[in-house]
Amino acid sequence: MLSGTAALDDLAAAAATMSSLHPEPVTFEGTEVFQATFEMSYSGRQATLPPGLHPTTPPLLVVLAWRVADSPWGRFNMAQVRVSCRSGVRPRGFVLGGVADTDRAVAALSGEWGLPCRLGPVELRRGYDRVTLDAGPALTVTGFDPDPLGPADVQFTVTTTLAHTPRGLRLVQVEPQYDLTRAERVQPRLDRFEPAAWGTGVAVPRGAVTAAVGVGSVSLPRLRFVSRPDVMAFEGTEAV
Repeated sequence: MLSGTAALDDLAAAAATMSSLHPEPVTFEGTEVFQATFEMSYSGRQATLPPGLHPTTPPLLVVLAWRVADSPWGRFNMAQVRVSCRSGVRPRGFVLGGVADTDRAVAALSGEWGLPCRLGPVELRRGYDRVTLDAGPALTVTGFDPDPLGPADVQFTVTTTLAHTPRGLRLVQVEPQYDLTRAERVQPRLDRFEPAAWGTGVAVPRGAVTAAVGVGSVSLPRLRFVSRPDVMAFEGTEAV
């Protein structure tokens, strides 16, 4: 079984720090969600992951964005870049980097949920014929020609993020729950992507695969599991 080869010291330098593994569950009402998936070069698939995670075939780069209208932290926009992987046999998305456009959102996403998040401009614009995500100077994704989907037809993988926790450096399993009331398939186009701005120099996206945009609520439930990043999940998983 292939495993990640990224140096833990390098990943740890950019990891968030959590004061607790027991953040209060939170729900974001009136949220617009945009997810776009692209094939990634095989040369970078193991180099982006810690040894405790396993690359997928084909390797995929996933862009995820939220436009949150109401939350305990106020309105905010968030964008995240992930690499497809597996923890044991279970599909996951390992977060390479993220950005949010308010201080409160950055502090909560990083300090409470372990998501690597910096402050920066994020704009998610949705029109009748397209959706556009701009995240700082380093990422622009456009989705064209929306086609209606059933709200349950959009699939999201569980998030895995590396964070400094009270138990040490751990892979934290964050499991957002999506309750969409409207969803559309769109044709994705990656207009701009600078890997170094998202914590990697080797995650090079190639052809577009799929994308979807939806509206509804997003909930972050209590954390259930963390795992050691240096060994496989079969050995290193710990209940919270």
